[in-house]
Amino acid sequence: MKRIVIIGCAGAGKSTLAQKLSPIFEIPIIHMDQHFWMQGWVQKQETEFQKEILELIKTDSWIMDGNYGETLPARLERADLLIYLDFPRWLCLYRVFKRIAFGYGKTRSDMAKGCPEQISWDFIQWIWAFQKRSGPKLQKHFDDFKGPKHQLKKPVAVRAFLKSLHS
Repeated sequence: MKRIVIIGCAGAGKSTLAQKLSPIFEIPIIHMDQHFWMQGWVQKQETEFQKEILELIKTDSWIMDGNYGETLPARLERADLLIYLDFPRWLCLYRVFKRIAFGYGKTRSDMAKGCPEQISWDFIQWIWAFQKRSGPKLQKHFDDFKGPKHQLKKPVAVRAFLKSLHS
């Protein structure tokens, strides 16, 4: 595997999984959030973001974690593995609250500089509605993907998947 796309809701563990896969496959991680956001949680211009991602996908190897639907078809066209972390919303919310509790005001390594952990009612609602709003689109992308793919619905499935890579 040289090009891997990981999709799923915020809090599902996309970046964590990417960090675990990177040394196994010896390929770099491209955190989509680092390219979408600018300091102060300001979104890049859509055309600038898309242009940047289209250049990044031309490289030989990468793990890209994040949905960003506008760029997903192009990324999937180049990918040779798709992983969909399809976790329940309560688990994603729990993980986001935990992440915020332990890192509030700090910027994660997988996030753009100057975007510290924070919480908002809009973000909570976004996670709560994710399955209904984004789930069908992601499922269609998953179903249509022609290469190897894994839809993991529980953390135990992620652990089993990782264990299978070491076998």
